[in-house]
Amino acid sequence: MRDAISDVFAALADQTRREIYERLLQRSQGTTATELANGANVSRQAIVKHLQILTRAGLAEVRRQGREVRYFVTSNGTSHASKWLHDSASAWDRRIAALEEQIRTSTRSSKQA
Repeated sequence: MRDAISDVFAALADQTRREIYERLLQRSQGTTATELANGANVSRQAIVKHLQILTRAGLAEVRRQGREVRYFVTSNGTSHASKWLHDSASAWDRRIAALEEQIRTSTRSSKQA
């Protein structure tokens, strides 16, 4: 069984895929692999492979429009990863607050002694 959140982080771990994802974010009408390859430092074939990984991670989707295959950004992958990050940050906030309280309590106790 695939872990969707791991897929998102693995997909975005690659700088080229992050750049492609950012370009998809800027294009509400979607874009083709050829358009993404224009001005890129990688081939169209490499772009297609990166797009496949982004699609498997739920970060992009493919739609056929006539003869064109267009790629669009989706929020599926990022919503799960964002929730996980938020939950993790909240847990750390609680831990830090408890530690700060423990330090305050320790400091008060040592001043009274």
